[in-house]
Amino acid sequence: MTTLISAGAATSAWRPGAGWWATQRNRQLALIACFLLPSLVVFVLYRVLPLGWNVVLSFQAWSPLRPAQWIGLEHYVEMWSYDDTFWIALRNTLIFIAASPLAIAGALGIALLVNSDLKGAAVYRTIVFLSYPLMAVAVGIIWRWMYDERGGIINYALRATGLVDRPIGFLQDFDWALPSVIFAEIWQVIGFYMIILLTGLQSIPQNLYEAARIDGAPAWARFFRITVPMLRPSLFLCIVVGILNSFSSFDLVYIMTNGGPGHATELLITHIYKSAFVESKFDYAAALTVVQFALLVVLTIAANRAAGGNAGAVERD
Repeated sequence: MTTLISAGAATSAWRPGAGWWATQRNRQLALIACFLLPSLVVFVLYRVLPLGWNVVLSFQAWSPLRPAQWIGLEHYVEMWSYDDTFWIALRNTLIFIAASPLAIAGALGIALLVNSDLKGAAVYRTIVFLSYPLMAVAVGIIWRWMYDERGGIINYALRATGLVDRPIGFLQDFDWALPSVIFAEIWQVIGFYMIILLTGLQSIPQNLYEAARIDGAPAWARFFRITVPMLRPSLFLCIVVGILNSFSSFDLVYIMTNGGPGHATELLITHIYKSAFVESKFDYAAALTVVQFALLVVLTIAANRAAGGNAGAVERD
């Protein structure tokens, strides 16, 4: 009888899951999961699943008017062997990415100036940052007007100072079009880079610089041995943002040149748009998207390796 009563009491005291829920850490994890679940559902529905369907579509011949047919690697063979525009767009995209370090270097110089005892540094910081919140469409319209061959302010200034005899067709010339668009892109994003790098500069302990001065280290040594290593996470973030901007600068290019003249400013993103919505080749545009995504992943991993291999990692106690 005593044994049966003890067994019954133990059975009534035990509840399924009570031991797991009794731990404070597990309750916190459950609460975090409840907060993250809606965002994760949206991410899966609108990011992961479309990406997976896009990969499948790249191996099919499909259009809204006919059922899908599996064709394997035909789109990729066409891309690599017969699509000359793809190679032009890929080259221009890589040039866009290669121009990002110029913007980062300029932003670092500005950040160093406004982080010093320069009089009116807060005003200069605000002026530089004002370009970033502008919409890409607005930036494209502004710079298209400034580059205008007839009434643009840049040509007016060049002719007024006697630097040129005739107006320059910045957006109509094969040699000038891509550098002109890249300069407009740099102008827009340099303020964002400056804020990121300025935040990194202000987080560097000043006692490191004081110790270096006491040891007699010159300014260039303090910059390359203290500032640059301590700014590595911020520089990595700027590089990743630059890569993303290079792959997503559709608005700016579309407004300023629409990929012209003669594909001189064609990017992968504009080539994807034209293949899908102008030529109605949605299956081929899916293959282009897969190549662009793979290139983005490779470049991001390479940037992470260049930054030390652990940029963005969270330090645990």
